[in-house]
Amino acid sequence: MITKRLISFAASLALLTGGLVAAEPPVAQPMTVYKTPTCGCCGKWVDHMRANGFTVVVKEVDSTEPIRKQFGVPEKLASCHTGIIAGYAVEGHVPAAEVRRMLKEKPKGKGIAVPGMPLGSPGMEQGSTKQTYWVLLFDGEGATKEYQRYPLP
Repeated sequence: MITKRLISFAASLALLTGGLVAAEPPVAQPMTVYKTPTCGCCGKWVDHMRANGFTVVVKEVDSTEPIRKQFGVPEKLASCHTGIIAGYAVEGHVPAAEVRRMLKEKPKGKGIAVPGMPLGSPGMEQGSTKQTYWVLLFDGEGATKEYQRYPLP
């Protein structure tokens, strides 16, 4: 009886999280995410991060532009929400795996970003359409370099 309940619970959890159950331990640092109140895809990205072990505090703002400026996110990398964790900015629909990688590797830079809102990125999984997109590492001067390409080969 308990086994059936556990299997049922695991199946329900997988459905609720879109199959994204954290395989790694929870992330120690909390993340603060700044988003506008009307953006639904931002909420889905927050769900993705939470399902992958992140503790997320959401702060709704009229505009994320002041936050991006404060944390050195170049305007060319702007998206619909900005996360801050361990002193790094996380702009847009960045996969949780890349945030974990950044926290582990501690690269020199201000943060990582997925510019725009590419279909298939976390929070933008409408339908079966998936666009190729890049997670970019950026520095304080606005220079970028490819951190990871998605979908993964």
